[in-house]
Amino acid sequence: MTALIELLIQLAAFAAVVALVVIVFRVVEGQLAIRRRLADTESRPRSAAPVLKPNTVHHPALRWVEDTLLNNGVERSKLRADLIQAGFEHPAAPVWYVAIRFSMAIGLPVLYILIGALTGRSSGGPAAILVPLALSGASLVGPRLFLIQRRRARRTLIEHQFPDALDLMVVCVEAGLGLDAAFQRVGSEVRRSHPEISHEFEVLSEELNAGRSRADALKSMAVRLDVDTIRGFVALLVQTEALGVSIAQGLRTYSTEMRETRFLRAEEKAMRIPVLMTMPLVACFMPVILVALLLPPAIDMVRTLLPGMRIGP
Repeated sequence: MTALIELLIQLAAFAAVVALVVIVFRVVEGQLAIRRRLADTESRPRSAAPVLKPNTVHHPALRWVEDTLLNNGVERSKLRADLIQAGFEHPAAPVWYVAIRFSMAIGLPVLYILIGALTGRSSGGPAAILVPLALSGASLVGPRLFLIQRRRARRTLIEHQFPDALDLMVVCVEAGLGLDAAFQRVGSEVRRSHPEISHEFEVLSEELNAGRSRADALKSMAVRLDVDTIRGFVALLVQTEALGVSIAQGLRTYSTEMRETRFLRAEEKAMRIPVLMTMPLVACFMPVILVALLLPPAIDMVRTLLPGMRIGP
C-alpha cells in the first residue's frame, strides 16, 4: 500500500512538472512571437513616402565598362531583365556581370600561363594553346549558365511559395482589407517563410505608394518575375478590376485552381518515377542478373566441352 502511494505521488509530481514546463514554454513562445512582430514593425519605414532608388551607375570605372561593353540598349535591357529575374536587382548588376565575365575570360588564361612559367611546368605543343582557350571559353559560358540556373531555381521557388501567399491574401480580402492593404499585410506576414514573395509584394506596395496605377504595377511585377502563375494572377486582378467582379471570389477560385494544378504536377512527377528508374535498373541490375543466370551454365559448358575439344594423342 505504501509503495502504491509513493508511485502515485511520483506520477502526480511528474505530471505537475510536465504541465508546468508546457505552460512556461507556451508563454515564452508567445512572448517571443510578440517581440518578433514588434521588431518587424519597428524595422519598417515610418513614413509613407516612398524611397526613390537610383537606377544608374555613378562609379567612373563601372560607368566606363557600361559605356564600352553595354552600349547596346536592347542587349542591356535584356541582361537587366535576366538579372532581375535571377534576383540581382542592383542597378550595377549588369555592369558587374559583364566585368566579372570578361575579367575571368582574360585573367584565368593569363594566370595559367604565369603559374606554368613560375613553376617551370609550362606545357608545350597544342596544350599550351588549347588549355588557355578552354579556360577563356569556360569563363564566358560559366556565368551565363549560372544565371540561367539561378533564374530557373528562383522561378520554381516562387511557384512553390505563391499558393500559400495567395491563400493568405484570400483570407485578408474576405476579412475586409483592400487589395493594396492585403499586399502589404501578406508581404509582412510571409517575410520569414516566403522571402521571395514577400520582397515582390513589398516592391509592388512601394510602386503603388509612389502613385503608379494598380494595373501598371501588377503588369510590371508579372514582367519582372516572368512566372506563369504570376501572369495568370495579374491577368485575373486586372480583368476583375475592369469588369467590377468580386475580387475575393476571383481570388478564391484562382487559389483552388492553383492547388489543383500543383497537385497535378506532383502527380505527374510521381508517374515519371518508374520511367526514370528504368535506366538505373538496366544499367546496374541487369548485368548482375545476367551474370548470375548465365555464369553457371557457362562454367559447366567450359568444363564439359573444352576437354572434348582438345586435340591430342
